[in-house]
Amino acid sequence: MEAPYHPNDPSLGTRKIPFSRVIYIERNDFEETPPKGFFRLTPGQEVRLRYAYFIKCQKVIKDGNGDITEIHCTYDPETYGGNAKDGRKVKGTIHWVSAEHAVKTEVRLYDRLFSIANPASQKDTDYKSSLNPDSLKILPTCFVEPSLASAKSEEKYQFERLGYFCVDYDSKETKIIFNRTVTLKDTWVKNKNV
Repeated sequence: MEAPYHPNDPSLGTRKIPFSRVIYIERNDFEETPPKGFFRLTPGQEVRLRYAYFIKCQKVIKDGNGDITEIHCTYDPETYGGNAKDGRKVKGTIHWVSAEHAVKTEVRLYDRLFSIANPASQKDTDYKSSLNPDSLKILPTCFVEPSLASAKSEEKYQFERLGYFCVDYDSKETKIIFNRTVTLKDTWVKNKNV
């Protein structure tokens, strides 16, 4: 598949994304029993794979604990590029990576150090009580597309829908590490106490 490096700036060029029989999607892009307004992948509903095809979930496979391990889908080869020749529309677009070609990485999700906007405003309270226990989450097994296999230390990327990332100094050819530096949504906006 041909995909732009930036969806709104064609001057940055394009990259090739391999497509294969088995793909990975983000866990939150599928709901077996979706809430109202969920426009990602669900049983019997079509969704667009970003820069690829429409797919439709046909079957859900679970392990002995009832956790989903596979989603079997069909794809429509007439929808390459994300549009149907017959004019049908889908509401959702999800991101994916070919399992066969995916590059395993570690991702470090950095967030605010404090759980409140101004820890100094908490009179007579030790600032340590305002430390955010989720200021760093390490995801040791993530997968990215093969164009990122040669990412170098300090290079910066936007992962669509996820945020801005920088390649960590600790990265090696055999283990690339991405650090999230900025999320796409400001979590303070939801906090009315700010």
